[in-house]
Amino acid sequence: MTVATKRPADPSTVAQDTADHVLISWSAQAGLKHVVITGAQGSWLHAGDRRILDFSSGLINVNLGHGHPRVVRAIQEQAERVCYVTPSFGEESRATLARLLAEVTPGDLAKTIFTTGGSEANEHAIKIARLFTRRHKILTQWRSFHGQSQGSMTLGGDNRCWPAEPGITGVIHFLNPDPYRSVFGSDVQKALAHVEEVIWYEGPEYVAAIMVEPIPGTSGVLVPPDGYLRGLRALCDKYGILLVFDEVFAKGVTSGYLPLGGAIVSAKIARHFDDHVLWVGSTYSGHPLACAAGVASIEAYREDGLIERSARMGERLLEDLRGLVARHPSVGDVRGRGLFAAIELVKDRRSKEMLERWNGPTSALANALKAALLQRDVYVFCRWNMLFVAPPLSVTEDELGTGVRAIDEALELADRFAATGKLAS
Repeated sequence: MTVATKRPADPSTVAQDTADHVLISWSAQAGLKHVVITGAQGSWLHAGDRRILDFSSGLINVNLGHGHPRVVRAIQEQAERVCYVTPSFGEESRATLARLLAEVTPGDLAKTIFTTGGSEANEHAIKIARLFTRRHKILTQWRSFHGQSQGSMTLGGDNRCWPAEPGITGVIHFLNPDPYRSVFGSDVQKALAHVEEVIWYEGPEYVAAIMVEPIPGTSGVLVPPDGYLRGLRALCDKYGILLVFDEVFAKGVTSGYLPLGGAIVSAKIARHFDDHVLWVGSTYSGHPLACAAGVASIEAYREDGLIERSARMGERLLEDLRGLVARHPSVGDVRGRGLFAAIELVKDRRSKEMLERWNGPTSALANALKAALLQRDVYVFCRWNMLFVAPPLSVTEDELGTGVRAIDEALELADRFAATGKLAS
């Protein structure tokens, strides 16, 4: 049998259909302009004959780069075998991925409940923590983002939760140990004493869990000082509280090729549900196509040595980005870990006043920076006064150079905005 290849639609038609019929998240819809992507490979997006360097790995999730042959082949083979299996049945790709996750995650994490994304995974984590402890309160950090559903949005502390308030009950926030601008600086003991004080005020016997992003992402890539996460573990053990790490599992587990998330629990918590009902679930839990992509992604991370490689390339990236500080007075801080970095822009380095506040109705600066970078055929995820630089783990040195040069040029716009308050020249 001969299978005809579908001829792609005209990009102008796709752009018009998008404008007429697609709602774009986190945006006022009028005036949005859509670059139509027709293909992608490695670190590059294709818009017809135009190539755009994907310097933020989509939404910081296409960790393997685009079109990795192992993952594409795994999806094809799974689709030929079986596309959907009810969650209560056993299925090879689902079982294999769960085993691999137990192998690569730390400690005695043993069993996974699969979801379609991170928001749903965090909703499950809330329910599991409350079911297991029979307590209600969840403590989270102010500078964090845990998803877009009602519960996960309440967990997050940035401005995206405001229009959805009131959220769920029992969520209490505490301050992050942000080495750049928090009152704690890098003082781990003060930061942990603050968390313990919040626990006392809320009543330890009522706190089910503390949930944190180990490195808060879109709230600023806040790398915690050494010892902080271990200190949270000790506090949780002291008061019988569960510790939940929102590792943005859903971002990298399939490298964005298919939607998948999950909540993995310790053997002790898993045993609790041997004779207690696990009151969570969904139609697409452990979808075979997504799980097959997850298995292939973990195999690719291992066989391509990408985790180790990203540590080496990350040192080069941070060195190059920190080199921008001397040339651009708007750059207040450059920070990150591996190939996950952020540039924070300020009006004044001494006061550390944000170049664009996080509580405004628009993101004029971020949109202008994104547009300036796209004019240079580089895509960077920009939000408020932050540029999030997170290329695929397979990025080359030449591609790093291309991206950093484009950022260097685009930051002239930020410098002008810091000096004049105007984006236009």
